Amino acid sequence: MSPRATPEQVGTTVTHRRYVPYSHAHYAGNLVDGAYSLAAFGDVATELCIRTDGDEGLFASYSDVQFLAPVRAGDCIEIEARLERVGTRSREMSFAVRVVARGNPERGESAADAFAEPIVATTARGVVVVPPVG
Repeated sequence: MSPRATPEQVGTTVTHRRYVPYSHAHYAGNLVDGAYSLAAFGDVATELCIRTDGDEGLFASYSDVQFLAPVRAGDCIEIEARLERVGTRSREMSFAVRVVARGNPERGESAADAFAEPIVATTARGVVVVPPVG
């Protein structure tokens, strides 16, 4: 029998970190579009479903998406998914993108700064569904 998420797993988190390449800049100031964060949420949600359900799951919806600070090319970001609720086939999750380091070209072409406190850039809630058992 395949594993299934249980209410006891509420609070389980998955965190990814990645560098945002300059090829993803879409706007002045090397800004990255909001879809970049949403795609990253999909990646952490997939791993969370694999860990709790043994299946990648499929996104059903996002809600309460908040773009709180810019994500720029050259940033190092941390993306977190947290399991909030387990239904029969649905899994509600909360998400956050935090900027943990950022390029600082004013100090030099390859200069960058790590932040003591990450900048929360994007948050959301989402629902993923997994196939029925059997």
